[in-house]
Amino acid sequence: MLDQSVPAPKPKVIEGVTGPWEIVIGLEVHAQVATAAKLFSGASTAVGAEPNSQVSFIDAGMPGMLPVINEGCVAQAVRTGLGLRAQINLWSAFDRKNYFYPDLPQGYQISQLYHPLVGEGEVIVEMPGGTARRVRIERIHLEQDAGKSIHDMDPTMSFVDLNRTGVALMEIVSRPDIRGPEEAAAYVSKLRQIMRYLGTCDGDMQHGNLRADVNVSVCRPGAWERFMEGDASGLGTRCEIKNMNSLRFIQAAIDHEARRQIAILEDGGSVVQETRLYDPDRGETRSMRSKEEAHDYRYFPDPDLLPLEIEQAWVDDLAASLPELPDEKKARFIRDFGLSDYDASVLTADTSDAAFFEAVAQGRDGKMAANWVINDLFGRLKKEGHELSDSPVSPAQLGGIIDLIQSGDISGKIAKDLFEIVYTEGGEPAALVEGRGMRQVTDTGAIEKAVEEVIAANPAQVEKAKANPKLAGWFVGQVMKVTGGKANPAAVNALVNERLGL
Repeated sequence: MLDQSVPAPKPKVIEGVTGPWEIVIGLEVHAQVATAAKLFSGASTAVGAEPNSQVSFIDAGMPGMLPVINEGCVAQAVRTGLGLRAQINLWSAFDRKNYFYPDLPQGYQISQLYHPLVGEGEVIVEMPGGTARRVRIERIHLEQDAGKSIHDMDPTMSFVDLNRTGVALMEIVSRPDIRGPEEAAAYVSKLRQIMRYLGTCDGDMQHGNLRADVNVSVCRPGAWERFMEGDASGLGTRCEIKNMNSLRFIQAAIDHEARRQIAILEDGGSVVQETRLYDPDRGETRSMRSKEEAHDYRYFPDPDLLPLEIEQAWVDDLAASLPELPDEKKARFIRDFGLSDYDASVLTADTSDAAFFEAVAQGRDGKMAANWVINDLFGRLKKEGHELSDSPVSPAQLGGIIDLIQSGDISGKIAKDLFEIVYTEGGEPAALVEGRGMRQVTDTGAIEKAVEEVIAANPAQVEKAKANPKLAGWFVGQVMKVTGGKANPAAVNALVNERLGL
C-alpha cells in the first residue's frame, strides 16, 4: 500500500526567457541480479574471467537450444519487489524483444513486457533538510543482458565478449514522479541501498551492474499536477538518456537535457522523442537514435518458455526471510542507541557500516560509539582512501577504547592517542594502556600538586582569571600539559576553580 503521508515532490524550477519551466523525470534502472548462474543457462556470472569463457550454447544462440529458467533469479526479483513494498504477480510471462546488436547472438532479448513478475510498489527517498519523497514503482521485470562490444583493441575492428550475455537483469521502472536531478540521484542511491541490504544486486555502478536510463521532459508549472489527475496534455515530449552509471553524471545529464529542451521550445521548435547519450567530457547529451516504441521491437510471447507460475506460500517464505531494511534499521538505531537522524543515516548507508557500528555499540553508550565510528574511524579511512573492509581497527578494539573512557581509566585526550597507536600499530587497548603507562591520573593529591605549581608560576594570569572566570580554562590546559594529558579533566577543573576562589 502506498504511503499517502509522504508529500508530493517539489519540482526544480528553471527560469527560461518566456517564464518558468519544471522537470519531469522517470527512470528505468537495470540491476544485475546477484546469482551464480545466468537467467536461462548454467553459465557462470563470475567477474574477471577471460573473454567468451563463460558462454553456454544457449547464451551463444545456437540452434535448438532451449532456455531453462533459473529459480534463483526469480527469487531475487521477488525479494526485491518485497523490499520495495510491491505487488508480486503469481502469474507472469516472458516475451521476445527483437532487435540486432553484434553482442546479442540470439537476435532477440527475452524480457517481460505484458506480464511482469513484480507490479506496483514505491520507494521513499530522503532529501536534504529532512524531507521525504515518494517515487512510485510501475513494475519490475526480469530480462537478459546483452554482451559487450569492445572498440579500443584495434583501430579497424571491434571485438565481442559474450560473458555477460544472458546474465539476469531486473528492470525497475518508475513512474514520472521525480522532479529534479538531485531527487533522481537520491532515488537511484536508495534503490541501490535497498538491494544491497537484500543481497539481490551488488550495486556496483562502476562495472555496470547498476545503470539507469533516464527519461527527461519539461513542462510549465501545474502540468505535472494535472497529469496526476489524469490530464497529460501539458506534459512535454520526453527524451531518454541511456546507460547512466554514475550518480554525478545522472544529475549533470538531467540538468543539461532539461535546459536543451527548454531552449528548443523557447525558440519555437519541437522536442523530438529520441534516445540520447551523455558525454561527460563535454557535459552534454547527444543524439543516439530515434526513440523506439514497443511495436518497433515486435514483441511476442516467447514460444520456448511457459508462463511462470509461483505459489503464494513460496512468496511468503521469501518475505519471512527478508533482512532488516535500511529504513527499519535507521529507526531502530535512533530508538535504541539515541542517535541523531544524521548519524543513523550515515551508519545505515551500507550493511557493513551498520554491522560494524552495532558491534561497537553493543552494551556501550550509543552516541559515544557513533562519534568514534563516524568521526575517528570513518573519517580516518576516508582521508586515506580506504574502505571499511581495510580498517586496521576492529569493532572489539574500538569498543575497548570506549570501555576505558567510560571506566575513567583514560581521558578523551589519551583515547585519541590510544586510537592512533591501535590504528597504526595494532594491539589490545587495555594492555596498551597498562604497558605504556597511559592510565589517567585520578589521585587527587598528585593533581592538586600540579595545580598549585601552575598557579604559583603564573601570578599575572591568576589576577586575570579572577577578573574574568572564563580564563580559568587556561590553567586547566596547563595542568593537563604538565601531567601529559593523564590528569582527570573534571578533577583538574574543580581544583583550579577552588584554588582561584571562583
